[in-house]
Amino acid sequence: MMRAGWSTRRIALTLYPFGAGAAAVNVFFASLILSWIGGPVLSTNLSIALGCIIGLPATWYFARHIRQLMDVADGGAVRDRHH
Repeated sequence: MMRAGWSTRRIALTLYPFGAGAAAVNVFFASLILSWIGGPVLSTNLSIALGCIIGLPATWYFARHIRQLMDVADGGAVRDRHH
């Protein structure tokens, strides 16, 4: 069966800049919160680097979710992965 629309990979590549940016902001804010108990405040560059790393799996899983929603909307079979 041919799937309509974008592949999971294409969705992930398109959304990755947003996922990495969101992860970078969250890493930086987490370091600010941890500074209240004596942790270091991360630099902008380190926050961005960690955001790029954390953003990879987060964006991939989000893209898989979006692809699944597209399949459901198209009437395709939904794969039961964990049950």
